[in-house]
Amino acid sequence: MQNTKAYTMLVCATLFWACNFIVGKFAFLTEIPPLSLVFYRWSLVWIILLPFTYKDIIKYKDVIFKNLPLLFFLGLTSVGLFNSFTYLALMHTQVINASLFNAAIPAIIILLCFLFNVEKTNKFQILGLIVSICGIIVIITKLKLDIILSLNFNKGDLIMIGGVLAWGVYSTLLKRKKFNLPLLALVHVICTLGLITVLPQFLYEFSNGKVIQFDINFIYTLVFLALFPSIGSYYCWAGAVSIIGANRAGISLSLIPLFSTMMAIIIFDEKFQFFHLIGAILIIIGLFLSNKEIKNA
Repeated sequence: MQNTKAYTMLVCATLFWACNFIVGKFAFLTEIPPLSLVFYRWSLVWIILLPFTYKDIIKYKDVIFKNLPLLFFLGLTSVGLFNSFTYLALMHTQVINASLFNAAIPAIIILLCFLFNVEKTNKFQILGLIVSICGIIVIITKLKLDIILSLNFNKGDLIMIGGVLAWGVYSTLLKRKKFNLPLLALVHVICTLGLITVLPQFLYEFSNGKVIQFDINFIYTLVFLALFPSIGSYYCWAGAVSIIGANRAGISLSLIPLFSTMMAIIIFDEKFQFFHLIGAILIIIGLFLSNKEIKNA
């Protein structure tokens, strides 16, 4: 029963995050500054959550302050870095590219869990990591030798790799969480600390004359992002990880490029090319290898 609940939450989380890529590209096309979008998005999330979480936050204040360093890095890596990297990347690359990179996150999580001594790693997981990285390289290089030789990579693809690493660190740190905190309260605390790291990004963008126009497109975008890819996805992801662990939950991230690719082709008329297929196949093979367990004889 618990596993069914976890996998249902994972499907919802990945669908919401897939929509985040679509809305992120829409924001770029309608000239909404990316870092300002992150700031206003999570500010609205903070306001929405406050009436539902303030009692739990007061009740668990000792737990929160005791674990403040871990909670701060959860906020930094998820709200502060992953979101900013994603929206910046979508200014320069396709939704398909950006979302395919996310399918490699499980392999990154396994590597980081090993480095941080969170979970044991076997030879299949190491092989899966290598194969997944090969898949990322295929997408970055588009299977073109001249791109490799000239190192003329797409700027958005490189930025998205930063986002993938940030989310891998977030998921790994979440696995290290040993304290109990209601899920909505956890999301609110992470949101609060994440906003502290987003504020300098917003001020930098604002100082460069990139100001959001509060029109109806922006309002719709903001409300959708706050309710689904923010509150909904983070709640579902954190809940699923707490039930089945970061490694098992991580494989579901392969649904993000599936959902987002379909929507990108329909909405933005993006093209799924041969190098996308080869890269996706390698990443999927890496996923299966990463989740293969060695049974004792």
